[in-house]
Amino acid sequence: MSRRVQTGSGPETIRVLKAALADRLLPDTYVCGGALVHMEAVSGGQASPAADEDSPLPVAASPLTPESLAALLAQHAYVYRMRSRRTDGGEEFYEEEVTPLRGILASVLAGKTWPGVPPLRGVIGAPVLRRDGTLLQEPGYDPATGLYLAAKVTLPPVPDAPTPAQVRAAREFLLDRFLRDFPWAGRADRANYVALLATPILRHFTRSLTPFALIDATMPASGKSILTGGPGMLYGQRVVPWPYTEEELRKSITAVLAEQVGVVVWDNLAEGTVIDSPTLALLVTAGVWSDRQLGASRNIATVNDRLWMATGNNLQVGGDMASRTVRVHLDPDMPRPEQRDQTRFGIPHLDQWITVPSNQLTVLWHLLILVLDWTRNGAPRASGLSMRQFTPWAQALGGFLAHHGIDGFLTNAADVRAIDEDESRWRAFLACWHALHGSQPMTAAELRRSGEPDRFGDTEHDRWDGQFITTHTGRLPNALALGRLLTGQTGRWRGDYVIRSGKNERGDRNVFWVEHHA
Repeated sequence: MSRRVQTGSGPETIRVLKAALADRLLPDTYVCGGALVHMEAVSGGQASPAADEDSPLPVAASPLTPESLAALLAQHAYVYRMRSRRTDGGEEFYEEEVTPLRGILASVLAGKTWPGVPPLRGVIGAPVLRRDGTLLQEPGYDPATGLYLAAKVTLPPVPDAPTPAQVRAAREFLLDRFLRDFPWAGRADRANYVALLATPILRHFTRSLTPFALIDATMPASGKSILTGGPGMLYGQRVVPWPYTEEELRKSITAVLAEQVGVVVWDNLAEGTVIDSPTLALLVTAGVWSDRQLGASRNIATVNDRLWMATGNNLQVGGDMASRTVRVHLDPDMPRPEQRDQTRFGIPHLDQWITVPSNQLTVLWHLLILVLDWTRNGAPRASGLSMRQFTPWAQALGGFLAHHGIDGFLTNAADVRAIDEDESRWRAFLACWHALHGSQPMTAAELRRSGEPDRFGDTEHDRWDGQFITTHTGRLPNALALGRLLTGQTGRWRGDYVIRSGKNERGDRNVFWVEHHA
């Protein structure tokens, strides 16, 4: 039965509606960032036919507007005012159902404080571990966490204490069937992927930031999109094109954070793309993303609780991204990977298999079994692992993998640094500098002159063999620009080499030299 709400004058109606909303007048209404939102099913949603396409969650947390509030009041409440009319017997009072004016509804929603309305801290597409180690697996709103579980697949209850047989079956399914036939370049790549697959389940439990995930291959059709589609289809996925400018990347991040998905994938970057973005480096180390709202003049702040991934062939990383990236590398070592004999695979045609909801349920079930077996045994950590801002994540996931005998986690970190174009260029430059000049102090102008090729008649000889550092345009810097580059690199180790700086004998110029410590 609809609740009755009697209104009156404008100010009275504002007070009455404000109090009624705080008293849970409307079902499935929560407060998020000071604004009321309403959880509603998304009609007409379609299952993605491919692993590299969007896979949204089946519900949306829609901010209340005057129009949507009017519609919800009409659906869930009887809003009326008392009117009077003259009759033969005198004056008669009666109820008139009304829709409050738009200005009144806007005034009701203008406030940021909503005592009594439960907070919504996120919408998730699959069960997650609460901070106390219990599993949030009941669909709907969870008061303990403030999370709303909008399950993409209907999952039967997962036991808190899986049996040894269930654990053994889960491990065999994930490793010996689901992931068996990917052309992993090494054991680290498979271990890293299992960690990424479990990360959305464990993120609230570990209370940690999550590194950027790079899934690349030496050849097309190696299975990259299937790997991103695994977590994407379980937790909700948004596939976006890679923007090649910082401004467009920032806008893309802000826009996708407004959507209810657990995984964001920049899919199929151009071969050889160098991922060296200050914006992305900031994103993966920020618990909260702040930016100007698109189409408005106000700033918004959004909790960064997504798994960010990119796929492509022979990708590179640069700058700060090398130490903030987990790499999963595939190498089929053959000219046409798509022609492999599918009949011999543990799961033939896995790219289509993973799009079936019942199969997604199978993957998720076995993954949760492994997670709960780990927590039942005390959730041991790998205390020896370290990864900058992501150390809590690395130690928790490292302990999870070690508990289940999956080795190699993060042991390809040197490979990630090796595909760091910026690191490689500077290391080669410093090695050549030291070979030519030892540890002799030089001004930037002297060093720049040494970068000029030697001329012998009509021929030239480049003593640097093309290793002299260049600007972002590929040109040799002038002395002033070179001095600025060297100052910015002073004290930063590149492999076994490091630039040092000081003053010349007169004390009026900066000098630089390279030290080598094998």
